Amino acid sequence: MSGGTGWPALAMFAAFVLLTLGITRWAARRTRTAADFYAAGGGITGFQNGLAIAGDFMSAASFLGISAQIFADGYDGLIYSIGFLVGWPIVLFLMAERLRNLGRYTFADVASFRFAQTPVRTLAAISTLMVVLFYLIAQMVGAGQLIRLLFGLPYPYAVAIVGVMMTLYVLFGGMLATTWVQIVKAVLLLGAASFMAAAVLWRFGFSPEALFARAIEAKTAAAAAKGMAADQAAAAGRAIMGPGGFIKDPVSALSLGLALMFGTAGLPHILMRFFTVPDARAARTSVLWATGWIGYFYLLTFVIGFGAIVLVGTDAFYLDADGALRGGGNMAAVHLAHAVGGDLFLGFVSAVAFATILAVVAGLTLSGASAVSHDLYASVWRRGRSDQAAELRVSRITVLVLAIVAIGLGILFEKQNVAFMVSLAFALAASANFPVLLLSLLWPGCTTRGVVAGGAVGLVLALGLTILSPAIWVTVLGHAAPVFPYGSPALFSMPAAFLTIWLVSRLDRSGRAAVDRAGYLAQRVRSETGIGAAKASDH
Repeated sequence: MSGGTGWPALAMFAAFVLLTLGITRWAARRTRTAADFYAAGGGITGFQNGLAIAGDFMSAASFLGISAQIFADGYDGLIYSIGFLVGWPIVLFLMAERLRNLGRYTFADVASFRFAQTPVRTLAAISTLMVVLFYLIAQMVGAGQLIRLLFGLPYPYAVAIVGVMMTLYVLFGGMLATTWVQIVKAVLLLGAASFMAAAVLWRFGFSPEALFARAIEAKTAAAAAKGMAADQAAAAGRAIMGPGGFIKDPVSALSLGLALMFGTAGLPHILMRFFTVPDARAARTSVLWATGWIGYFYLLTFVIGFGAIVLVGTDAFYLDADGALRGGGNMAAVHLAHAVGGDLFLGFVSAVAFATILAVVAGLTLSGASAVSHDLYASVWRRGRSDQAAELRVSRITVLVLAIVAIGLGILFEKQNVAFMVSLAFALAASANFPVLLLSLLWPGCTTRGVVAGGAVGLVLALGLTILSPAIWVTVLGHAAPVFPYGSPALFSMPAAFLTIWLVSRLDRSGRAAVDRAGYLAQRVRSETGIGAAKASDH
């Protein structure tokens, strides 16, 4: 396990790589215009897009990170599953149709619809890049640890391989290749997770109660082995079925919950997917399918996490000399695959985990590249006068730059739990993007100055508090104590953004503000009815 898994894993990896390269070659022949590159020509159906959204959303944080968190802390790890999932009704009822009717390629198209283009698009692009970078870190860390575990490669080389692969997908295939890689990955991941959960439950007569009881026994035995008294060991074992082990105070729990809920509605790579469908009805259908697949998958991660406690945490084969998981804490699900299915299934799950990461980093990279090329270059710098060839050239250069940055950051943050790193990206999205989108869509009094000021306050505050939090200030930068004591800043930064947008907009008496307010009616008619919206044929 520590130095490579042999031919089954290699064969599975090779098969997946060849399949996705074939998809990329096929897509490259059909990617000729900016609309093809950014939005797959608007030709993806609602069902296909729902699977692709699920594939985009079920990231390394979902598969590797959440199961690892449940493996470490039991019931507490569910806060990620629940938080990630409950954001989807917000997307469905408030965002999906309006986004499709108002935008073409990026969420900045929507946020700037009735406002001054330059300041709002600039803010949206900067926010997109910040969210994308934090999200990318988690994916690169998960990929690096996975490849190092399976093939014995040094961690930096493993991260570099992922960077090269994601560059190929996006550079040549654009959104069409990214979409189909995400669809293939979603089907494989749902199948693999279903088999793993069924195999775990089968060992306990399909009784979750028996599984949980055995997990408590395993944690109790592990605590006793560390020298705890019998009553303390028993308490430690029972603790995995109750909250408070992972997140120890109500402020942190509420802040993380807000980030996970509302960050979903502000993730640029997810919002971008609503421009790949032909109309608003297909956008709504996409969310319904995606929510179903994602909810089902998160139920499985709970079983996988507890299964790992019983089958992996009690087996010395999967542990190093110090009693920690081989390959790092994020590898609980990968080890469980070996425990229930042997080398062949380990190879399959490893390839699926790799597919998971590649599909998500492709979507993230495309989102970041479109923010630079479409929002900053074409709309701000060239003021809409750029030709498509130049815009695509800028986008592809940005892909290369993002790949290099992602590799560097993936190496720097090697020891972080990937689910936690993604939660920081959600906090940024909830603090900067969600308030801007929500108020620009639903509040007639919103103005350009309000949006820019509020979005900037949310972004800077969330980013600053994240840097000062224990995860970065202590773990990465090595200081003795954090300046900001909580793990997630959303409870402070998101309300600050909403308040700033409201206050600045209320006080704004500029001529531009009058135009912004007057434009709300036209925006609402188009967002609700789709009259004037870009059709699939326009893409």
